[in-house]
Amino acid sequence: MLRILGRVTSINVRKVLWAADEMGLAYEREDWGLPTRDPKVPEYLKLNPNGQVPTIVEPDGFVLWESNAIVRYLADRERSGLWPVEPRERALVDQWLTWQATELNPSWVYAVNALMRKNPAFGNAGDLERSKSNWTKAMRVLEGQLQAGGGFVANGRLSLADLVLALSTHRWLSTPFDRPALPAVEAHFAQMQKRPAAAAYLGAATP
Repeated sequence: MLRILGRVTSINVRKVLWAADEMGLAYEREDWGLPTRDPKVPEYLKLNPNGQVPTIVEPDGFVLWESNAIVRYLADRERSGLWPVEPRERALVDQWLTWQATELNPSWVYAVNALMRKNPAFGNAGDLERSKSNWTKAMRVLEGQLQAGGGFVANGRLSLADLVLALSTHRWLSTPFDRPALPAVEAHFAQMQKRPAAAAYLGAATP
């Protein structure tokens, strides 16, 4: 059986678990990641030299890490529809998966650590304001895309991009600061929350 290694409290692990549940995949999850189980030990580093979660292990020994690579692989293997077959449609989904990882996620790191996790190492007021500003700017990009796309991120229908960005919206809505109203983002999140497979992953936030 497919093994998914990682703690449920990780946003990147939830990404893989939600995608797997949407596809109806059978799997076993193993807790890895602090504070539960240190992924920097040799046993785990043999599978993922970065010591990060998630990692998947197939029954035949195939190993894959990096959450977006994992969800692409599983959706492609299952021909689930979450990862389009048509090249341009696939490229648009891939565009938003890449944007989430390279533009959106970096913008909120400081703010989440300062405001949600209360990490004292993130106490610089200027850096916090820059993080909130950059995060808001990125979320406005998503707002515009959802307005133009009729409630979905790409191609007018559900895809991996919707799952990944709904999890990012969950973090946006869960972090305590004065956020602007983004009606399309909030409507998209509410729509994703109604999906049965999302119930375990779009509930109360855990820092």
